[in-house]
Amino acid sequence: MNFKYDVIVVGAGHAGCEAATAAANMGSKTLLITMDMNKIAQMSCNPAVGGIAKGQIVREIDALGGQMGIVTDMTAIQFRMLNKSKGPAMWSPRAQSDRARFILKWREIIENTENLFIWQDTVTSLIIENKTVTGVQTAMGVNFSAKAVVLTNGTFLNGLMHIGKTQLGGGRVSEPASFGITEQLKEFGFTTDRMKTGTPARIDGRSVDFSLMEEQKGEDDFHKFSYLDFKPRTLKQLSCWITYTNEDTHGVLRDGLDDSPLYNGQIKSIGPRYCPSIETKIVTFADKTSHQLFLEPEGENTQEYYLNGFSSSLPLHTQIEALQRIPAFRNIHIYRPGYAIEYDFFDPTQLNHTLETKLIHNLFFAGQINGTTGYEEAGGQGLIAGINAHIRTHGGDEFILKRDEAYIGVLIDDLVTKGVDEPYRMFTSRAEYRILLRQDDADMRLTRKGYNIGLAKQDRIELLNQKKEEIERIIDFASNYSLKPEYINEGLEALGTTPLKQGMKLKDVITRPQITASSIAEYIPAFKAELDKIPNRKEEIIEATEIIIKYDGYIKREQLIADKITRLENIRIKGKFEYENISSLSTEARQKLSKIDPETIAQASRIPGVSPNDISILLVLLGR
Repeated sequence: MNFKYDVIVVGAGHAGCEAATAAANMGSKTLLITMDMNKIAQMSCNPAVGGIAKGQIVREIDALGGQMGIVTDMTAIQFRMLNKSKGPAMWSPRAQSDRARFILKWREIIENTENLFIWQDTVTSLIIENKTVTGVQTAMGVNFSAKAVVLTNGTFLNGLMHIGKTQLGGGRVSEPASFGITEQLKEFGFTTDRMKTGTPARIDGRSVDFSLMEEQKGEDDFHKFSYLDFKPRTLKQLSCWITYTNEDTHGVLRDGLDDSPLYNGQIKSIGPRYCPSIETKIVTFADKTSHQLFLEPEGENTQEYYLNGFSSSLPLHTQIEALQRIPAFRNIHIYRPGYAIEYDFFDPTQLNHTLETKLIHNLFFAGQINGTTGYEEAGGQGLIAGINAHIRTHGGDEFILKRDEAYIGVLIDDLVTKGVDEPYRMFTSRAEYRILLRQDDADMRLTRKGYNIGLAKQDRIELLNQKKEEIERIIDFASNYSLKPEYINEGLEALGTTPLKQGMKLKDVITRPQITASSIAEYIPAFKAELDKIPNRKEEIIEATEIIIKYDGYIKREQLIADKITRLENIRIKGKFEYENISSLSTEARQKLSKIDPETIAQASRIPGVSPNDISILLVLLGR
């Protein structure tokens, strides 16, 4: 066996899988090391991918040539496009996946990716020479050498699980924790801390009274995650179910708080603000008499359900008693209780935008090790880390996505610029260019970039070029085709919009909120004929065209703002200042700028504590 590789990826969660396949598909001989080959890309928490802003990240991963979107589409048992009542900048795809098939599909991809190899073992230390990582050492005593290493350890670094007063070492239930790496990196000067996350009990569906719950069905249309042209969702489509906690439930939970690790001092680490435990909810929102819960199927052929909204680390008997006070769960049987887990993470301001560490060359961090939460955030980081690890070993320009190019760019810039004081979760509100970063146009933004670095393949470029040509053809037709009142008003009235008083271009009519391209085409045979010429992915292309037409003014205005900010992104300042010696800067600015050492003026402006006046001083010193 050859023990020399270009890239080693430690951990086969969502970050590790994307990192390993990206590096291998770009040409690096890659080794993926995991404790358990049967839990590759394990969905440790809920069996779902996507959601608000997270769905956009998955589409970006796919557009660049990553795998998460493909795996999700092929294992989906429900799909929904969230926020359809709002503008397209807010639309977010989300899918329930068959947990077991998700793992199997990822393993199939990994085992059949050229240049990619798997080793089942635990990494206990890094091999570091002259502040450069050169390999890893495992629990089996094996040394592997590499030109770059990507750490994607998830919740395993010194992981500790809590169920009431019971404490179990582990990275997740039935899986051991990993020791050694945190301690070694601290000796090299890395700053580390502890975070906490949690998961709910898993429920036996046979013990649930579904007649007392509200059914939430999925959607059966053309939407999916991947831009590749294949039929999604071949598995049986299942419903989710909605129910609510009540005052009796809350009473049981309140009585159990003394035994809650979150409130008796047993857990001292930082928990997620935006996905709180049920005990945190009843304390923080003490005036609320109920909280919504979603019962989500774990797979096509299993009775296991995930109870979204009821994460808990309370004792087993308290969890069961509280659930039994909900009518639909009166006769509840669970497979295992909910639990909290504490784990080590590293301050992400110790990273460059490539996700390479500043202290050790060729060492990359991705996923929860950087203080994030969520499969999608992990996958996006893993992809960028894998790409840049390959570039480090083979040469080329570093690959960085800007804030106006991708949610992944926003995510990474937030991490390395601002750091984290709680588990980081992506929201649309974190992106200042939401109209540019829509889920429908991730391929337009990113596939060419992925192709240029050798990750996205020829089939993606051909699909993108075809899509662009069709969109341009339809927009050109709509921009030049004139409508006359006597021929179109009857149709406009039928569609619930004001009739024309004079001639108007078709493009201007499509901008009306009551009109869609498909609905107006039923009254304009020539336009319908143009739409029918679309050879494949017809509905996707029509929707993308319609969004561009309706939001053209907003898109152009936001792009203008982004272009202005880009000028600041082009003013590089890394290594140009000794910030401690610039007395005109505020004390906080000197401290923060020295710690982060920003790449550009724009990044400096986003550091908390650096004021516009501080930025003006730097521009003056640069002669600007």
